[in-house]
Amino acid sequence: MDRLQIGTLQLDSRVFLGTALYPDRQTMLNCIHASEVSMVTISLRRVSLHSSQGNLYSQLQDLNLHLLPNTAGCFSAKEAILTAELAREALETNRIKLEVIADEETLLPEPEQLLIATEELVKLGFEVYPYTNDDPVMAKKLEDLGCVCVMPLAAPIGTGLGIRNPHNLEMIVARANVPVIVDAGIGTASDITKVFELGCSAVLLNTAVARARHPVKMATAVKHAAIAGRMAFLSGRMPSKNYAESASPLTGKAWT
Repeated sequence: MDRLQIGTLQLDSRVFLGTALYPDRQTMLNCIHASEVSMVTISLRRVSLHSSQGNLYSQLQDLNLHLLPNTAGCFSAKEAILTAELAREALETNRIKLEVIADEETLLPEPEQLLIATEELVKLGFEVYPYTNDDPVMAKKLEDLGCVCVMPLAAPIGTGLGIRNPHNLEMIVARANVPVIVDAGIGTASDITKVFELGCSAVLLNTAVARARHPVKMATAVKHAAIAGRMAFLSGRMPSKNYAESASPLTGKAWT
């Protein structure tokens, strides 16, 4: 697959994988290996770097992975900014996946606080990866504030509902001058293929792999789905038609 450029970073894989909810640490590491991802997300507020299973940070570093800390669990700009600064200190990276959540029930982004946090973090020298609603207007505002990408949801976090509003994602892609990374709501491999066929640059998922009956098999499927979707997009889809057209003409040559 062609390489992905986000801010100052080049990645070989267009799939990002989360590190939470797996049945155990080894399953998570096996999924990372099977999916062949270049970047993983990690939450300082919800994932302990140190445990009886060893130092997660060191284990991920040993795999030569890029780490994308996130601000999961933050409900205000102030909380998110503080968490981002702690992540930069702990993980030695300026990259931050910015989440500012409205409430525990929906886990949807809080737009006003998200914009406030984005503006401040950009000023502080962060490369901001913002989790946002599938709203083309909001996505453009985040880009204009200096985000290195925009990360609209496919569906609410952890639902596995897949892409609920493909038209909005297409509008976001059409207007964006930065990569569009679909984040949240992915349920299975076919959702990932569709993400890329819509023209999105990458996809981030966690629960779809971690909560699958066979997580490592799903991680393998994710890898192949991303390759298929990206290649299909680059190939150019045939035009849709309302009426049938024979692939074998009755007269003349079938091949031209």
